[in-house]
Amino acid sequence: MKDFASLARLDAMAQAELCARGEVSASELYDACLARIDALNPLLRAVVTVVRERPEPAKPGPLSGVPFLVKDVIPWPGLRWSMGSRLFANNIAPTHTPYGDRLVEAGLVCAGKTATSEFGLLGSTETLLEGVTHNPWDLGRSAAGSSGGSAAAVAAGLVPLAHASDGGGSIRIPASVCGLFGFKPSRGRTVPAALASSDFGDMTSDHCISRSVRDSALFLSITEDRSDGRAVGFVRDPIARKLRIATWTRTLMGEEPEPAVRRAYDDSVALLTELGHTVEPIAPPALDGAALGDAFFIVAGAAIAGVVDMMDRMRGEPVQRTELEPFTWALVDTFLARGPEALPRARASFAEGVRAYNEATRAYDAILTPTIATEPWRIGHLSPILSREELIARTARAVGYTPIQNIAGCPAMSVPLHFPDSGAPIGTHFAAAYQADSVLLGLAYQLEAARPWKDRWAPYSIPRL
Repeated sequence: MKDFASLARLDAMAQAELCARGEVSASELYDACLARIDALNPLLRAVVTVVRERPEPAKPGPLSGVPFLVKDVIPWPGLRWSMGSRLFANNIAPTHTPYGDRLVEAGLVCAGKTATSEFGLLGSTETLLEGVTHNPWDLGRSAAGSSGGSAAAVAAGLVPLAHASDGGGSIRIPASVCGLFGFKPSRGRTVPAALASSDFGDMTSDHCISRSVRDSALFLSITEDRSDGRAVGFVRDPIARKLRIATWTRTLMGEEPEPAVRRAYDDSVALLTELGHTVEPIAPPALDGAALGDAFFIVAGAAIAGVVDMMDRMRGEPVQRTELEPFTWALVDTFLARGPEALPRARASFAEGVRAYNEATRAYDAILTPTIATEPWRIGHLSPILSREELIARTARAVGYTPIQNIAGCPAMSVPLHFPDSGAPIGTHFAAAYQADSVLLGLAYQLEAARPWKDRWAPYSIPRL
């Protein structure tokens, strides 16, 4: 068999092909994955649960025998399901969701769970339950969040891809700062990954973080909801037509990106122009960024208030302040203090924002912006022990491009086009109209061919070490 380091260089499809040809066994793939986790996870803290027992033989499927990791926000039978919270530190998932069933049917083998911020609320993966997840490109920087564990694991070569979820940028932003491909599908594109619903859950898309575009496209075809006749299937090829792409750089709060981010953005515009696409600067959509940000955290607070109420009733005693992080409690307290009209007002703000966004972008095939407005942040910058006001202000400054696609239900992606000489990578963000997922995947293939990134490995990764 190939050694565990050389296997780390292969994407999921390449590993599956080796296995199908009999050049490596599924057991060898799994043992190599565990060896890689043992080698680097004590440093990175990307994986919070490791499955040590040899798995049952994988089902025959397009990714049969390939080990992967699941973000610890969805259940996986028999594994701890903490959602990054001390409240659920000892919670064991009883069953799969339809999403998990699809992954098993595809032959994927779960090697464990990855770290997340508490309930996926913050843009840095550092919790009072699990500690800090480090970015393999720079250990002093965050792997971002809330899918930071999945991004760090893939960037380090522990697995070729990992499940992730995105409620406001939580796939795209970790992918950006870890030099990976991060795609957020349209709302409703995939089968359900959650056991319960909420306004916050409705904004959240489940997918994966990967090194290659083809892995992401195949993963989407595996998990796609095929019941409504709008499935895109496995998108395999670069887009064959020239696109009309709208672009702006101002964030939701009306601020411009930092110089390093602007340079990466300008480089992406030049690349798209070289590829023959028309890139048109336009005025940003007339969005009330402050109102949308407030509505976003009200919706999040409502979801967590529902969890707290459920646990109060199930246990017969109140959830204690020590069981949730300070920021999480602050969201709950703010939601409850606003009264019964808080959620309807938040929904109204969302509806107005979606109307303005769709009006501004309707004439274009795709939208181009930076993924984040600042250079990748240091550990502690978005710590959950900071005050609600400070965290929301810092989040608004850094994460000013990605939430509107969750609110509107549109597909979006971060593509790893810029790798500075030092520090962490800076991704480029693209979005398209609702259900136009195939347009973005086709563009991603084209960008991957024009500016290959598969051999760009982080300093703290298996291939580099």
